[in-house]
Amino acid sequence: PVFAREDRWLPFIEKELAGGVDNLKKSVVVGHSSGAAAAMRLAEKRELGGMVLVAAYTSDLDDETERASGYFSRPWNWEAQKKNCGFAVQFASTDDPFLPIEEQREVGQQLQPLIDYKEFDGRSHFFDYPFPELLEVLTTKFGETSRAIHSSSKPAVARGGK
Repeated sequence: PVFAREDRWLPFIEKELAGGVDNLKKSVVVGHSSGAAAAMRLAEKRELGGMVLVAAYTSDLDDETERASGYFSRPWNWEAQKKNCGFAVQFASTDDPFLPIEEQREVGQQLQPLIDYKEFDGRSHFFDYPFPELLEVLTTKFGETSRAIHSSSKPAVARGGK
């Protein structure tokens, strides 16, 4: 996480990945590890269509580079995250070599009842492929989002293509 800095990544997500703050409302932010911390901080201040957290955690783990990221410099605003997300899904693994399962569970507990918490044994830090559970979540959620957009009385544009 040497380059995982909140002050760099959140503006990049807003501007470059979402194409503007207004598009976040219809975007699903998927974050792995420090990317999950970025997604959670983003959800504290912006409305998101949803967020998927893979190997999420709550503290700097007493690590200098994690501390420098900025993500852990203040308490988490769990209520804002719940209010601003259309949905949340979390993937955690009991044998993650970097993140204590207690920290991963804390994220899930704090985001109840919004979050769909999925805990696994033997998935480490979710480096290995395939990851069919993630694909299933995204396929399901994008299907729901697409149906909601098409049934809306207002015209809408799905994110993704030009």
